[in-house]
Amino acid sequence: MRLASAVTAGLGLVGLLAGGVSAADRPEPPKEQRTQLSWGRCSADQKELNEAGAQCAEVPVPLDYAHPDGRTIKIAISRVKAKSPGERRGILLSNPGGPGGTGLANTLALRPALKDVADRYDLIGFDPRFLGESTPVTCGKAPRPTPPAETTTPRRDFEDSVRTARDTARRCQEHGDNAELLPHASTRNVARDMDAIRAALGERKLSYYGISYGADLGAVYTQLFPRRADRVVLDSSTDPAATQYELFQRSGAPAEAALDPQVRSDIRTVLARAERHPVPVQGQRLNAPLLRLIFKQLVQHEEYDPQLLSVVSDLKRAAAGEQIEPGPALDGFLDLLSSPELADSMTGGAIFMCGDGGWPAGGWPKDPATYWQNMQRSRATQPVFGPYVNGMIAPCAFWDGEPREPGTKIGNAVPLLMLQARYDNNVPYEGALALHQRLKGSRLITADIRSHGVYARGTAGLTPVPCADRAVNSYLRDGKLPAADFTCSGTDPKTEATR
Repeated sequence: MRLASAVTAGLGLVGLLAGGVSAADRPEPPKEQRTQLSWGRCSADQKELNEAGAQCAEVPVPLDYAHPDGRTIKIAISRVKAKSPGERRGILLSNPGGPGGTGLANTLALRPALKDVADRYDLIGFDPRFLGESTPVTCGKAPRPTPPAETTTPRRDFEDSVRTARDTARRCQEHGDNAELLPHASTRNVARDMDAIRAALGERKLSYYGISYGADLGAVYTQLFPRRADRVVLDSSTDPAATQYELFQRSGAPAEAALDPQVRSDIRTVLARAERHPVPVQGQRLNAPLLRLIFKQLVQHEEYDPQLLSVVSDLKRAAAGEQIEPGPALDGFLDLLSSPELADSMTGGAIFMCGDGGWPAGGWPKDPATYWQNMQRSRATQPVFGPYVNGMIAPCAFWDGEPREPGTKIGNAVPLLMLQARYDNNVPYEGALALHQRLKGSRLITADIRSHGVYARGTAGLTPVPCADRAVNSYLRDGKLPAADFTCSGTDPKTEATR
């Protein structure tokens, strides 16, 4: 998932990269020392892992890979051992996206979709540095959100978002020892941590599944450690020539296209009211930025269309002055928006967006005027989502200092499998094609659906794409990539040249 709101010394691991030099730039060392890990029961919060008989441990990694003998931090990992020792392939890691998503139980969650393939791997979950049960970064306590006033304007709403972003930057950078930690929150360092996990487990290579930002993280890993990558699956990826802000901007047009004319008309009616008078629903006032956020979530998957219709119907009535009892879909969003944990949940995404020097998570304009101008220009062609995707001003606009490293330039021939939904309006299809061209050893499976994510959709209660699920499992089981790119249309694959 792409974040939808304005929403890690001395190891003795000789093979870890330092600074900005990649494995593609110099030979990988031939030997590594294996870290002795202390395995035990996972924390009480990890109910699914404990029920599955998993073990958890902490891997020490350098805070700063340019100074591997300096301060260390801990990366929390989990392991469900392979059930077929005689057929064991190795380790399978995963990342659920974000940036900022925790993943200690994520690989285990893939087990229903993996089927028998899960028995051939040690399923390894991990919380990226500074997130979840790894060495954390926490920001100063967020102030209680101020409810929208009865009247507002688009400019006033924008200025509120600027103040929030500036305050988040201050709370994060000034809290505790964050000034030392935050410069090392980057995708390249998470990829290095993944390689540290591999080395600590005594494995020569690792296999991997990542979705959205997790797919981009996997591509970064293949660039830094091409000879350490075994079977890699990248699901729903982005253009490696774009910044994170540009990626947000590019999601506006396909999201707009996902709305049928009647729904678009009703949404515009609601937004026109909310940009002057936030819509009152059960004691809350919903301004236009909040409504655009909700609508953006609901256009991601075809299966969400009934919920979108329900939410729009509720809001249209409320905007007309009716006292409504919201349906389950809108009620769920109201609960989320009133949650005191909401602001803290966005911290992980912010720190990686601000720590990356470019793709996949960085590259944010510093001048608030840039966002406002882009918002206003977008209204002509993207009246529903343009102001939202162009106005995603992150705390990075007010971050002190510059990222330690540039973004990652992708260009390698590591064999891997890519998946992409043709009508993905979160990370558009053209971005995956651009990455596919840079990953010269890749094969691309296209799903003719509107979705963010292709593999294992059934585990999330969505309609599976059987031919994509079969292709992923076949690759992870046998190591053979498809002979050519192809498209999954319904339940049957058809060959289609996409190179």
